[in-house]
Amino acid sequence: MERGEEKTETKKAGCAGRVRLLREAERLTREYRRRRQEDRLKYYRPHPRQELFHRCEKRNKWLLGGNRTGKTEAGAAECAFLARGNHPYLPVKRPMNGWVVSLSGEVQRDVAQRKLLSYLNPAWIRGVRMREGRADDMENGVIDTIQIESLHGGVSTIGFKTCAQGREKFQGTSQDFIWFDEEPPEDVYLECVMRTIDSGGRIFGTMTPLRGLTWVHDRIYLNEYGDPEVWCLTMSWKDNPYLPREELEKLERTLPKDELEARRDGRFVSVNGLVYGEFDEQIHVIDPFDVPEDWQDMISIDPGLSKPLSCHWYAVDHEENVYVVAEHYRANMNIAAHMREIERISRALHWKRDGDNRLRALMDAAADQHALQSERSVAELFREQGLNVNTRVNKAKWPGIQRVKQYLEPRAHWDVKRWPDGKPRLFIFRTCPMMIREIKKYRWKEDEETETPVKRDDHAMDELRYYLMSRPAPHDEERAADESVVVKHKKRLARRRNRN
Repeated sequence: MERGEEKTETKKAGCAGRVRLLREAERLTREYRRRRQEDRLKYYRPHPRQELFHRCEKRNKWLLGGNRTGKTEAGAAECAFLARGNHPYLPVKRPMNGWVVSLSGEVQRDVAQRKLLSYLNPAWIRGVRMREGRADDMENGVIDTIQIESLHGGVSTIGFKTCAQGREKFQGTSQDFIWFDEEPPEDVYLECVMRTIDSGGRIFGTMTPLRGLTWVHDRIYLNEYGDPEVWCLTMSWKDNPYLPREELEKLERTLPKDELEARRDGRFVSVNGLVYGEFDEQIHVIDPFDVPEDWQDMISIDPGLSKPLSCHWYAVDHEENVYVVAEHYRANMNIAAHMREIERISRALHWKRDGDNRLRALMDAAADQHALQSERSVAELFREQGLNVNTRVNKAKWPGIQRVKQYLEPRAHWDVKRWPDGKPRLFIFRTCPMMIREIKKYRWKEDEETETPVKRDDHAMDELRYYLMSRPAPHDEERAADESVVVKHKKRLARRRNRN
């Protein structure tokens, strides 16, 4: 064979090989799509926020998300995992009975029911009873109950209910899980809570908070009753990597601010909005860790006797990030009792003291004022108990609020290697629930010409301001970015030496 002919044959063989590879790739792609269509649950890949929801083991968990953030998708997948018995994070050892609760039959059919059916392989379905329509056309009818083969033997049963049916329709049998797709009336919610008590069942909700400060805001978002089993997570458009950014930017320019916060970020909105709208519990609240002694800075106190006394311990790292690391928040205690608790917490933290072995604390200047029936001020009484009190605090409310906002806002993206997500400068330990609760509900007065926060449940907010106003304003990071590594290192050492 001539050399040219040999090259031609080699090329033909190469082309044939590439054609075979392309055909095999197409076949594998078709097979993958077929399997994914038949068993979407197996191929479900949640984005990070959805995965946090699935990982949560609390018995009452809620996903508060904007439109198109994937909240209903996560709720449907959670429901399917529990019914099928293959939840990736929660123990499921037997067939389950559950409810899916929608606002109306039409909404059930078009949203929750459609999403759930997309995660159920038809081969798993052992029976269905329709409220409207035919069983062989479930997608276009309204399902009453559906039975799903459990991996643990037997069948799981899911009943579909609507809030329009009224509270009485939710009485009766106990349930292993209940999924609320959008916010139900409070009486329906409470009736469903009763259905999960004896079974140790789970409640989960997925919703966009468009109705303002409803019972969900108080019971779930703020967890005003301190239920350790209540948990919630907010999701924004930015959390869903599958949404087209250009379309979202167009929407952001056309929606009113309050509606945008609800539909984009899953935030509660009202006429008198949040003072610290920058606060995000998933970013600013962190798990506790042992605070190094050279980070320990100051205690800040907003005193109260019949009203709550708010006391927090503050630490600052070498990058000027502030940490709220411990909390004492109690009412109806005398000063001696408060001091015993402050001393106990300080000993547990190994909190550093001044040269006279006293704890140092900032306190509202009003503590220097003498009560009508007392010869000594509150500050003097604390000093007698051994606390080194400094009442020279800056109480200016508007500048103080702006300072807190500065610490809550993300850092500039000048150091993308260190702060790829624009981390804030203020972090609160999860063990400070009252400060977290206050910052989540702190809001502006309604119909005020001058912007003033509502003066209620703000004790921790006051002493947070006192403390941050004692700190320097966050430095100019754009200028700091141009400093040499040596200069920045010297400044860190100087700040560390000054604190000691």
